[in-house]
Amino acid sequence: MTEKTDFIVKRLQDNGFQTYWVGGAVRDMLLHRPSGDIDILTRASIPDIQAVFSDQKVRVVGKSFPLCIINGIEVSSGRAGADAAGFPESDLARRDFTFNAMALDPVSKKIIDPFNGQKDIRDRIIRFTQDPLKRIAEDPVRMVRACRFLALMEGSFSLPTLEALQVSKDLLRGTAKERIGREILKAMALEKPSLFFRSLQTTGLLSYIFPSLDRCLDLDGGPHHRETVFDHCLLVGDALPARFPVLRLAGFLHDAGKFDAAVLEDGALSFIGHENHTQAVLKDLMDLRFSVQDREYIMALIKTHMRPLTDATTPKAVRRLLALLDGHGLSHRDFMRMRIADKKGNLAKRPYTLSEIRIRLKRLLAEMDGSKALNVNSLDISGHEIAGLLNIPPSPEIGRIKALLLERVLDDPRLNRNEELKKLCLSFQIKK
Repeated sequence: MTEKTDFIVKRLQDNGFQTYWVGGAVRDMLLHRPSGDIDILTRASIPDIQAVFSDQKVRVVGKSFPLCIINGIEVSSGRAGADAAGFPESDLARRDFTFNAMALDPVSKKIIDPFNGQKDIRDRIIRFTQDPLKRIAEDPVRMVRACRFLALMEGSFSLPTLEALQVSKDLLRGTAKERIGREILKAMALEKPSLFFRSLQTTGLLSYIFPSLDRCLDLDGGPHHRETVFDHCLLVGDALPARFPVLRLAGFLHDAGKFDAAVLEDGALSFIGHENHTQAVLKDLMDLRFSVQDREYIMALIKTHMRPLTDATTPKAVRRLLALLDGHGLSHRDFMRMRIADKKGNLAKRPYTLSEIRIRLKRLLAEMDGSKALNVNSLDISGHEIAGLLNIPPSPEIGRIKALLLERVLDDPRLNRNEELKKLCLSFQIKK
């Protein structure tokens, strides 16, 4: 318990008000996981709380269910009204899942568990509190949370919960999509987010959230894979680091374009150019209200993930790869993370060895010594100089010339000297 929450709980209890930790803090303690914010529930009314903490910084927020924020800590007033016998059970009965409907007295360490949440944690069962259909109707995003908790606990749904999810999935249509997006990113921090996607698919929710991925469920991976496209995407996502949630999400979506690119050639599936079929994934991300920055980052990872890099790749080809990554705003590290995960998620091939990874990194770093131009802004000539040299006004033509210069410099970095670039500009003009 933090110093702030300790102070709040003790003062409320000293003033005669039952006060508990509730929700996620209790659940995470029983799961032996670090907890984020601690939610405090007290039988004190809002005026009581304000009076008890009159010497502290207190503000009241919320209309339907007002709560107090004391020194930055949220404190809820119980919903049992004046009925002391109904507290805190009446409040817990309104919470989503049994393992979130527990209260802990942080002083006596007594746990109040009216819906057997502790047993469901031990059994790794995801179960709605009381009537699952009612809990879902109150907030349809709880269906996505159910899938996230299944992945967190690596458990399973109770039968009534699974049935309620399957018959209620249409309720997601009217839900604030940005809230679903936040649940998705939270799932990316889990040990195996693939369980989240599998449970979304089992319940029918994935077709509402990521139809671009859902359609790949039974799509054969082709002659170079032993797994389906859906399974491959899930393996790749799991193989990426949890500390990079958007990168990880890109891994789960990176091959969804194979559905649109699939063609049958000589009896075998081919997915040539699938990395360029990004429209379906982009639509899903836009529908979920992902930021422009996140969408562009995911699109860039998808579009570049097929670029080759081997121990035989020439320096010229490496420079062109780096220029491509630079143009997409990607780091070589994220490119390599995706390549390593992509190989690991292919059951027909062995993962990269540490030696193979080091060789590839060495080739990238050798062309990143700072003296080599990888974009037009690192050319040793300015647009102003080009305009003066060729006697042309500022215009898109200057950008076109810079692009031509970069092409030459990528082939031969020694050309990135002011005098050499001026000669090239004049030669472009003569050819024109």
